Amino acid sequence: MSRVQLALRVSDLEGSIAFYSRLFGAEPAKRRPGYANFALVEPPLKLVLIEGEAGEDTRLDHLGVEVGSTEDVAAATDRLARAGLATLPETDTSCCYALQDKVWVHGPGKEPWEVYVVKADADTLAKTPGAPDACCA
Repeated sequence: MSRVQLALRVSDLEGSIAFYSRLFGAEPAKRRPGYANFALVEPPLKLVLIEGEAGEDTRLDHLGVEVGSTEDVAAATDRLARAGLATLPETDTSCCYALQDKVWVHGPGKEPWEVYVVKADADTLAKTPGAPDACCA
């Protein structure tokens, strides 16, 4: 299992949930205070909505690739490092109401990408201290 993740910071979480529910014909897979995600099969997408400041335009928070295991994250870390990208691995980090293993890289426009696996649910939206500014910052 692998799918692209698009995390958006939205000013109107409930309105965004309603819009994306209609757009994709699906309800969120997870809803928590200030957060919702859609785990779509078709198209294969994890759409994450993070509540931002009232009145702000929707903006990109971060991008990602969800993979099936910690071993997949380790393989991606090795592949990205061999490709010459600066990697920032994290293990057992809590972010977006999930316990995750992940690796971060940044694109040429400084856009943050994570390759990650969700290991379990977590009780907090906030990122683990020391994690990149993306991910529910």
